[in-house]
Amino acid sequence: MAGTPRARLHAYLSYDDAAAALDWLTATGFETTARRIGPDGTIVHAEVRMGDVALMIARADRASTVTRLHGVSSGSGLYLWMPDAADVDGWYRRAVAAGARGVVRPEDTPWGGRRARVVDPEGHEWSAGTYRPGPAR
Repeated sequence: MAGTPRARLHAYLSYDDAAAALDWLTATGFETTARRIGPDGTIVHAEVRMGDVALMIARADRASTVTRLHGVSSGSGLYLWMPDAADVDGWYRRAVAAGARGVVRPEDTPWGGRRARVVDPEGHEWSAGTYRPGPAR
């Protein structure tokens, strides 16, 4: 192998109601940058952006089950790094006001960061915090 390939991770989430998901994401601070409408008039693919974060949204092809919380986490979710504690607090307030269920209210962590966690209206786990994982070497 000639070396490690260059890569970036781009996540996607499927929603039963992609239009409602876009409304929620917009209310939390994302901007819709792409929207593809299917023959039946529903959103089949969309993309949102917040800073350097790009996320793809799809209409769910069939009914699915989102992993439930065990305590304060489902064991998987999306994490938004934010440089300032005030950004984390503001994101949490907007997310809950737009219909998310608060899981971890904004709090200071023992490792010196700020964090918060919600479950969006369709059950996907979202976290935000000032801890920046995996800095580039």
